Amino acid sequence: MITVEVAYALPHEQKIVAVQVEQGCTAYEAVIKSRIAEVFSQIDPDNDPMGVFGKAIRDPKKEVLKAGDRVEIYRPLIADPKEARAKRAAKLKAQKGQDAQAE
Repeated sequence: MITVEVAYALPHEQKIVAVQVEQGCTAYEAVIKSRIAEVFSQIDPDNDPMGVFGKAIRDPKKEVLKAGDRVEIYRPLIADPKEARAKRAAKLKAQKGQDAQAE
């Protein structure tokens, strides 16, 4: 038996569950065994993307865990990070332009 963690976070709440699993356990199996989907009903282990220590994994059903690994279940992005950065940059540029005109 080895110990791994399963983590899920919302903006104002997070949970990390330590789970004892058999050697050779996959990320998907650890998520199921952790029963974290019973706490957060929005989790869909069959479709939600997952990662181990912040590194995305392609197939959670094939990703074998090592002792001490932390499986993270990812939420869908609310906004595209590139688009959000572009909007912030455009806003800052417009603000600097207004400041320059005011001088």
